[in-house]
Amino acid sequence: MTLKQLEAFYWAANCASFVQAAERVHLSVSSLSKRISELELDLGKPLFNRDGHKAILTDAGQLLLPRAKALLAQAEEARSAVIKDVSLRGVCRFGVGEISALTWLPKVIRVARERYPELKLEPSVDAGSSLGSLEQKVFEGVLDFAVIAGRPTRSAILSEHIGEAHFKWVASRSLTGKAVTVTAEMLADIPVISSPPGTGSTRVLNDWLDATNMTIGQRLSCNSWAGVAGLLAEGLGIGILPASWAIPMTRSGDLRLLKIEHPMQPLRYAFHWRKDDHRPLIGSMLQAVKDCIDFEEPVRWLRQLAVPLSETARPRSS
Repeated sequence: MTLKQLEAFYWAANCASFVQAAERVHLSVSSLSKRISELELDLGKPLFNRDGHKAILTDAGQLLLPRAKALLAQAEEARSAVIKDVSLRGVCRFGVGEISALTWLPKVIRVARERYPELKLEPSVDAGSSLGSLEQKVFEGVLDFAVIAGRPTRSAILSEHIGEAHFKWVASRSLTGKAVTVTAEMLADIPVISSPPGTGSTRVLNDWLDATNMTIGQRLSCNSWAGVAGLLAEGLGIGILPASWAIPMTRSGDLRLLKIEHPMQPLRYAFHWRKDDHRPLIGSMLQAVKDCIDFEEPVRWLRQLAVPLSETARPRSS
């Protein structure tokens, strides 16, 4: 029995498939299966029932699983105690939402590459769907970690708060006229453009509505912040945008900020990872994200909108 065999068995038991387990330990599926078969041969008992479409743990596998977890954790503790400067290698797969992808994600990838040149980063952007889908992928072992709004819904997932995103009410100047404050009448008469139900920003919006005892007459949902911003700029409704979108677009004149009498709570984000994942990768990437995360960073391609056309039309001096 070797640690490599136990590692292959452990992730095969905890991931949704042998394919995902093999990716997690950076092996081919055949190499993963070989290590598990060697472990089964050493123990003299099968650890998985492979008769169906999905391999299921046998009674022997169920008995071994918590012991394999403990042995792997002890081995990692011993390794970390001896090797203080751990060089990260392999592939790191992680998930973020659209706001993260357009603000701090490029910086964290640059910083992580500088710190861990042998680590290959593969970010996955989940735009506009329920944030629970990223947690599901972490739980299944598809992703090593994810930066998600809110707390985990599963006891097998740990999280640490790392940042907040603030939102602003905005509208096209042509739509609201002289009105500059969000009122119950405005929400009843003008469509509200938002992300789909289940997303973090929609929770922020709904919490604000509950706190103000206001209701929305008509809601238009879009699963992309670029789409929401475009619909708002076109004057098809009012809504909230992340500050990183709202500020550049109000400076350019495409939108105007609307005042609110009751403050809107920020959307709290956390770093989510599996409770049983003790690899140095998790702590190192958590620190890298902490060093780089900034939801207020203006969306880069929107910055050019904040430059007056008269400035861009001026001839350059030689």
